[in-house]
Amino acid sequence: MLTKESYVDLPTSTTPMRVFVIEPNLPSYPNAKFPAVIVWSEIYQVTGPVSRFATQIASQGYIVCCPSVYHEFEGPEPLAYDEKGTDRGNVLKVEKELKAYDEDAKLVVDWLLNESARCSGRVGSTGMCLGGHLAFRTAFDPRVSAAVCFFPTDIHSETLGRNERSNTLSLVSQGSLSHAELLILLGKQDTHIPRAGRDLIRKTLEDADVVVSWCEYQAQHAFIRDTSSKNRYDAALTAVCFQQMLELFHRTLVLDLGQKVGASGKIEHVC
Repeated sequence: MLTKESYVDLPTSTTPMRVFVIEPNLPSYPNAKFPAVIVWSEIYQVTGPVSRFATQIASQGYIVCCPSVYHEFEGPEPLAYDEKGTDRGNVLKVEKELKAYDEDAKLVVDWLLNESARCSGRVGSTGMCLGGHLAFRTAFDPRVSAAVCFFPTDIHSETLGRNERSNTLSLVSQGSLSHAELLILLGKQDTHIPRAGRDLIRKTLEDADVVVSWCEYQAQHAFIRDTSSKNRYDAALTAVCFQQMLELFHRTLVLDLGQKVGASGKIEHVC
C-alpha cells in the first residue's frame, strides 16, 4: 500500500510538538478510515530508521504518528548517531519531566480521535528503546488497546523523567493495563536491560494479570535498527518481530470482536 507523509504541530503546555504523520495514500477511497499506531522514537528522535519502521507499519493500513519527543529542548530534527548525539539524548530523556511525556502521549491520542478525519477510533502504540518505555506508558490510556514494546529501557531502573521514580511498574500493579494487550520484545544479550530488569518487568506484568506476550531472543540492544546499530542489527529477527507486531495490531485494532465477556475458563491439563 502506498503512503504519504505530512506533519502537524500540536500545542502542549510548554512548546509545540511536531508529530510526523505517515498514512495510507488511497485517492480512490477518500472516505477510508484506518486504525492508528503511535511510534515512539529512541533517544535520537525521529531518525531514518524510525521513519522507515513507521512507514512499513503505515503501508499495512495504519495511520502512524511519530512525535518529536524532545520538543521542549530541540527542534524536530533528529540527533546524530554519534557520541555527541548519544550523550545529548541520554541527558534529555532524564531532564524531561515524566508528566510531560505523558502529556505528549495524551495529546497525540486526542488528535487522532478528535481531529484526524481518517482515524477509525482505534489506537495502538509501539517504540524502541526509550520509545519502548513510552509505548508501554501510552497503553495506560484506556483509549489505547495495544502496545508493542521493543527493548523498553528504564522501566526496570525507574530513571525516566528528571530523576523522578517513573512509577511505571507501580501503575501496572494498580491495574492500569487491564484494558490493553502488550507484546514485549527483548534481546537476551541486551546490557541496557539486564536479566534482573527483564525478570522484574515480567513478574510485575504477570502478577497484575496483564495480557502480555513475552519474547526474548538471542540478540543485543537495538537489534531492529537498520543503520548505526553498532553491528547489532538482525534483519531476519526483525522480520519475525514485525510479523508478531502486525498480528497483535490486526487482532486488537482492525478486527471487531465485540466486547469481551468473562474469562476463557479453566484450561484443562490434557495431552
